[in-house]
Amino acid sequence: MVDRRIVDFIKRHHVLTLATVSGEGEPYCAACFYAYDKERNRLIFTSDDTTRHAQEMLQNAKVAIGITLETRIVGKVQGAQICGVAERGDESDKAIYIKRFPYAAVAPLNIWAVTPTFIKLTDNTLGFGKKLIWNNQE
Repeated sequence: MVDRRIVDFIKRHHVLTLATVSGEGEPYCAACFYAYDKERNRLIFTSDDTTRHAQEMLQNAKVAIGITLETRIVGKVQGAQICGVAERGDESDKAIYIKRFPYAAVAPLNIWAVTPTFIKLTDNTLGFGKKLIWNNQE
């Protein structure tokens, strides 16, 4: 079970940085709006199939995600680093995404979902450099 503090952090935000890698080993990252499915522990986003990151996810489903609170106050620094597996989203994912971003209902959507295998939340509000770690092996 994912620590409530990690879930709360992920749910409070709406933009992630997605890292993928090409078949030649070249890294790439893209910013995406996302919704979070707490029940299935999935980060849901949309991306056109013609984008570089979508093409790379089709070749290699292993991805990394960063979610960061932007602040200059050291005591408020928070950020999640996530490793996971990307796949095409299903109708449940689409419904969750549209609930979070209702304006998306009128657009053609190519839904993707990442199921985390590892999450590290750095949260200075709990103490300088405090880290909460979850992985699916626990």
